[in-house]
Amino acid sequence: MQLLDGKYLSSQIKQEIAAEVAQIREQGGKIPHLVAILVGDNGASETYVASKMKNCEEVGMHSTLIRFDPSVSEEELLDKVREVNENPDMDGLIVQLPVPAHINPDRVMETINPAKDVDGFHPINIGRMAKGLPAYISATPQGVLEMLKRYNIETSGKHCVVVGRSQIVGLPMSILMQRNTYPGNCTVTLTHSRTQNLAEICRSADILVAALGKPEFVKADMVKEGAVVIDVGLERVPDASKKSGFSLKGDVKFDEVAPKTSYITPVPGGVGLMTICSLMQNTLKAARREIY
Repeated sequence: MQLLDGKYLSSQIKQEIAAEVAQIREQGGKIPHLVAILVGDNGASETYVASKMKNCEEVGMHSTLIRFDPSVSEEELLDKVREVNENPDMDGLIVQLPVPAHINPDRVMETINPAKDVDGFHPINIGRMAKGLPAYISATPQGVLEMLKRYNIETSGKHCVVVGRSQIVGLPMSILMQRNTYPGNCTVTLTHSRTQNLAEICRSADILVAALGKPEFVKADMVKEGAVVIDVGLERVPDASKKSGFSLKGDVKFDEVAPKTSYITPVPGGVGLMTICSLMQNTLKAARREIY
């Protein structure tokens, strides 16, 4: 069993991005600029956004955080999105999800200029990705691909089972893994909460991607010997032994599953760190106008 070490890889990728940004600065070019919009005071969202801003700073990019009260109207939020769209200094824009119930997240995503949609959530980017055209790819699936590539994991002809069909992870992951490229060329099964014989299907996977948001759902009896297991989950579970009162768990029961695998991602220290790197890579592409 080998760990797919997100901490090591993300450090490597950040060094690469920092070197590129330094080169842009030396040549008098425009420094990439990421804008994040945060609505309300969701604790997890606060943590995610703070981490994104901090990482931008570490690699020498500009970042701006725009905050709104949870009572902000949908129209006021959309006006701010349009304002960022039109600002040539701002390259990438993310609106941190979830947003309050009175705001339609699809309307928000569709209002973001596809050329600044570094989260890869706009229907145009999803469609371009599905067709194999240049596109911003959703940060978590892109982080998983980067991991597979940097560890030289063979994917061609393998059976990849994705557990979870979210538009942010499961669905794009299933599309990306079957494309005629590397990583890719898998036979893909996309499973979800209504799938019958789920454990049996998971046992047939050469590559298993767990992205359903249920702590330690995937047990040892759902994984075959030698499988590659990618754990996308990150949930807070009450834990009295911790000072914080909780511990972080993935969708895979790590201690039980790890001995059966050839490769596995830890939680924390796995896919989550790669997600932030992907966001910065997309912002760099946006500043260079690589996609659009």
